[in-house]
Amino acid sequence: MTISILMPALSPTMEKGNLAKWHVKEGDKVASGDVIAEIETDKATMEVEAVEEGTVGRIVVAEGTADVPVNDLIAVLLEDGEDESAIDGATSRAAGSKPPKAAEEAPSAPKPAAPAEAPAAARTPAPASSGARVFASPLARRLAAQAGIEIGAVRGSGPHGRIVRRDVEAATAAGVPARSAAIAASAPAAPPASPVDYRAFFADGTYEEVPLDNMRKTIARRLTASKRDIPHFYLTIDCRIDALLEARKKLNALGDQYRISVNDFVIKACGLALRKVPAANATWAETHILRHSTADISMAVAIEGGLITPIVRGADTKGLAEIAAEAKDLAARARDRKLQPSEYEGGTFSVSNLGMFGIRDFTAVINPPQAAILAVGAGERRAVVTESGTIEAATVMTVTLSCDHRVIDGALGARLLAAFRGYIEDPVTMLL
Repeated sequence: MTISILMPALSPTMEKGNLAKWHVKEGDKVASGDVIAEIETDKATMEVEAVEEGTVGRIVVAEGTADVPVNDLIAVLLEDGEDESAIDGATSRAAGSKPPKAAEEAPSAPKPAAPAEAPAAARTPAPASSGARVFASPLARRLAAQAGIEIGAVRGSGPHGRIVRRDVEAATAAGVPARSAAIAASAPAAPPASPVDYRAFFADGTYEEVPLDNMRKTIARRLTASKRDIPHFYLTIDCRIDALLEARKKLNALGDQYRISVNDFVIKACGLALRKVPAANATWAETHILRHSTADISMAVAIEGGLITPIVRGADTKGLAEIAAEAKDLAARARDRKLQPSEYEGGTFSVSNLGMFGIRDFTAVINPPQAAILAVGAGERRAVVTESGTIEAATVMTVTLSCDHRVIDGALGARLLAAFRGYIEDPVTMLL
């Protein structure tokens, strides 16, 4: 039987990808684990490996094709003894594995009855029908698509409820039906889009139309949802960083292995502050709040065409030199779009630093599903009034905390900022 190669879901949020490059051509033999293609997602370029061996019978999607939906057929492998006559049947099966559009839209279609003795892995619920994100491995998605099963109707037994291969196999054995037309019909209809054509406001020839790539589309969608759905409020505080700059100077003088930036101190201080105020290290999850046991700090990195937020995990437990080395490596691979999804998905708190651009202060948009982000401005010399009433020059850095009011109230956010400032203004305490 032919082997269908489908567009993989390389992250839980991926819906489409660009087929950047094929590493094989029709007629090539491949083994399990061979790199066969490169896929561009909204955040990175990732290699795709063959999961089975065979001969490339047909490349269905040419390299350079943009916006290929997840689970679409992109190539067909032939097993030993098969010839090209089997390919047409494989492409027909792949097309037939998708539920007909008419069935999805039919409001009168009856809801399929669930099997009486379905195994636990195949029972209820259908998170996709409620708009919730479905977490499944690429292999599970491929097997579900081949079997004509709606992935959202499968109960996951993997880590954190992730759907894995055994769950799809159990659902197939139990006879779980394809996507229910009744479920699709019961979903609230989205209002018709009526975008304004702003080109009408400008004379022809006075502008250039720049197509949106996947990264810019994702940034626009996520941040629009963040400002629309998350009740932001902002807290601003000034931090004196003269002691921090002196400590940084001494550490960096020890050798090249200690090239520590101000941002490394900020990441460390955020991790320790979240440990000290654990109620702020949380996520809104609609029916409950997730309190995180680790301080995983996402750091905003500007790359060509947008930004990405690689994660320094367990920042509260790592030394400054380790944070500095890890942050440098993550930033370099982010700019080359070589990060794995696990390296930029799942942080518990974000830092956005524009101080290196001379920005004094700003507010940042919360990165869902996190509940807070710290906007860090430039350290600059200012006149400050001391406790004794004298005026002196000091290096001051302004930071602004954006909070999700569903999770962090004003007093809680103030406690978090106070803890952060304590570590920043007395950096020796970061070593305790």
